[in-house]
Amino acid sequence: MCWLRDESAVSAIEYALIASLIAIVIIGAVQVVGTNLQSVFSTVASDV
Repeated sequence: MCWLRDESAVSAIEYALIASLIAIVIIGAVQVVGTNLQSVFSTVASDV
């Protein structure tokens, strides 16, 4: 039953959860910045 005391899998799961959370935050930030950037380019294009 030494596999019950093995904590390396728990650490791997924690790292995977942290990495997925960071990926979700990055995706959200890119979408917000992309929308704002599109608005800026539309304003510049209409002024030209």
